[in-house]
Formats: sequence, C-alpha cells, structure tokens
Amino acid sequence: MDTTEAQALCSLAEAGDVGLRGLDAKMWRGRLETALDELQTAFEWVLEHDQTSALRMASAMAEFWRTAGRIPEGREWLDRAVAASDADAPALPRALYENALLAFWQGDDGTTRSLLERSLATARRLVDPTDEAVALCGMARLALREGDLEQARALCEQALGRVAGTNDTRARSNALHVLGVAAQMRGDLHEAAQFMNRRMQLARELNLMSSVAAEAGNLSVVERQLGNLERATQHALEAMQISERRGDEWMHPYELNSLAAIAAAKQDFVSAATLLGAAARLMEQMGTAWPPDEKPHFDATRSAAEAALEPSAFTRAWSAGEGMSSAEAVSFARAGASTT
Repeated sequence: MDTTEAQALCSLAEAGDVGLRGLDAKMWRGRLETALDELQTAFEWVLEHDQTSALRMASAMAEFWRTAGRIPEGREWLDRAVAASDADAPALPRALYENALLAFWQGDDGTTRSLLERSLATARRLVDPTDEAVALCGMARLALREGDLEQARALCEQALGRVAGTNDTRARSNALHVLGVAAQMRGDLHEAAQFMNRRMQLARELNLMSSVAAEAGNLSVVERQLGNLERATQHALEAMQISERRGDEWMHPYELNSLAAIAAAKQDFVSAATLLGAAARLMEQMGTAWPPDEKPHFDATRSAAEAALEPSAFTRAWSAGEGMSSAEAVSFARAGASTT
C-alpha cells in the first residue's frame, strides 16, 4: 500500500462517518463492511507512516464499530492510534473522546473518565474550543450516570459558553442533548422537551438523522410522563421508523424500552414484559449498558409488569421477547402500538 491508497481509504472512512449519521446509513454501513479488509490494511499502514491519519481514521470508524455492535474493535483501533500519536496532534482530543464514548457505552466509567480528562486537557492546551466543549459534555454524561444532575447541567453550560460566538455545531448538539436528558431525569419535563426539540431542529438542519431518532425517542419518554400516551407512541414510532430506514439496530433497544413503558401505562403488561425481554437481549448482544436516563424506566416498567402478572406469565412473556430477533421485536412493537 502507498500513500495515495491509504489516504483514499482514510477519506472513505471519514465520508462513512458522516454517511452513517444520515438516512443512507445502511448503504454506508454496507460500503464500509465491503471495504473493511482494505480499511484495516490502510489503518496498519498509517499507524506506521502517518500517525495523524491514523487518529483521523480511528475516530471516523468509531461510529461504524458502535452501530455494528463491535465496540471492542473500535476501542482497539483508538488505543493504538492514540499510543502512536504525538501528544500535541490536533486530531488527538477527538480520538480520546471517541474512545471515551465507546467505553461509556460499555459501562466502563473509570476508563471513560480518564480518557475524557486527557481529551479535555489536550484540547485546552491546543486551544480548541469545540473539542474542549465536547469533552465537557462527555463528563456531563458521566455526571448523569452518577446522579449528579446539577453538575451535568453546569458542565453543559460551561461547554456552551466555550463555543459561544463560534460556528460550532458538534458541541452545541451534544450539550443540548445532555441538558434535555438531565432535565428529564430531574422531572423538569417541559424544560426537557424544549432542549430536545432544539436539538432535533439542529439535527434536521445538519441531516444528522441518528440524532433526530435519538431525540424522538427521548421526547417519547417525556410525553409519556406528561400523560400524553398517543403523542409518546408517535415519537417512539418515528424514532423506530428512522432507525429501520437507517438499518440502525443500535437504537432498537431504546425504542423498545419506550414502547414497553407506554404499554405498561396502558395496562398491557404482557406486551410490556415481552418488549423488555427483547430490549434486554439486544443490549446483551451488543455488549452495552443502559445509560442513566434509560435504566430507571426499564427497571420501573419491569417492576410494574412483575407486580401485575403471575410469575409464570411474566417469565413466558419475557422469554418470548428474548427469543425474538431485532426485526421480530420491531414488528411486534409496531403491531402492539397500533392496537393499544
């Protein structure tokens, strides 16, 4: 492999990073899968000959590894790229952040914190406001998991202040997302909806349909808690429709979790238990942990279903969900949502 080939494949990875966040994600995932052997060869080459490109390539591929359910491979790429890089490489803060986020999804909070601290320190040394703000938002995610909602909000506000007056959109999107989640977890549901709608609008403007789906799912949680079950169902189904078109199975457990809670609110506890069983199995298959805003709703719906059903009925429903493929679970959820 030579420089021209390696750079072409690095460019493919970066184009894929953008493409995986839009409606054509399924096509881009297929392109990256088809080229994966070549991409891996190129990564080995740039690790030895062009460490800046190695950082860029590993960062760009993080979304692919995450949505493909292959987080350990993504973390290995990022670990190796970071280890080979210069301490002042401009691409280093993002690589550290992407690695931290993969560790976060695995529930590895100690590694997440260490990587975010390195990302933040490097971004500040390089005077990069966007990367600094993004790292602060990452720390806010950890604060949410620890239950420190005020710290999460303060970190996001600090991030927004850092990029005020700039053309940044990446940090703003992250901050709006975490602020919405924090408000939802605090019980400030109307404020949460405002943040989520602002982030959804920004995501639509940027064609970040993965973020649109995520916020539709978050709005479903908020509307359900406000008692607006039909609106909550509509948001959950919108999120599911976008994810299906994008071929994004990563999002399905969260959508199933939302629809399970709605089913429980409508007293359909058999469907709720079935959906939870499917969601739990998909999370296990991906090797990921529930984020702090999702787990309380999962646990509450499970407790409600267990209390309402005979133990054998709950076990049958849960086991039925566990035995479903992702596609079968989505079909079951959609059918139930249209009849309840």
